[in-house]
Amino acid sequence: MKRPALPAFLKHTSPQIQNGVIRMISATQIKKGMTIKLNGELYRVFNYQHITPGNWRGMVQAKLRSLKSGSIIEHRFRSEDRVEQAYLENHEVEFLYSDGSDYYFMNTETFDQFHLSAEILEEAIPYLISNIKLRVEFFEGTAIGVELPPSVELRVVSTEPALKGATVSNVNKPATMENGLVIQVPPFINEGELIRVDTGEGKYLERVKS
Repeated sequence: MKRPALPAFLKHTSPQIQNGVIRMISATQIKKGMTIKLNGELYRVFNYQHITPGNWRGMVQAKLRSLKSGSIIEHRFRSEDRVEQAYLENHEVEFLYSDGSDYYFMNTETFDQFHLSAEILEEAIPYLISNIKLRVEFFEGTAIGVELPPSVELRVVSTEPALKGATVSNVNKPATMENGLVIQVPPFINEGELIRVDTGEGKYLERVKS
């Protein structure tokens, strides 16, 4: 398969960054949020715990998320193990539009435009509304993941009419957002209202005051 061309803003970075800087660290230096390379695959450290069982040598129990598949694994490192730490190039981008198969973005610093496939974006797609800003991570010149803002503001385009006297204690109802996303909202929410949605769990947070 032909490798896609690099976005213009990556062509001007140092070769060291384009190649995905790797350095060896001790397993005891592993931290949450760090990106490491294990068995040829990149993982984000989701959580970790140092274990010192009596007279045994110390260990590091880590929960890792694959940047390729999104799956979570657990791995135990010995304290004397050496781990490959990967440095990812991270850029803020603004979503412009989609042509159905590809999604087009603009780097907010250089204004260079490029596109990403649905395979890379995955769960971020339902939140891609015009002009939303997010961060894209690159390794060896290839986009490997995106980081959405914690929440986004979306307008309700379809839902059942609000019930008179409804309160937050009532049963929620489904509502369709402007981008097609369907979530559960409180019964007092009406069509046309702007609400804030948690991008991590796809949940209603609050009504946005006009």
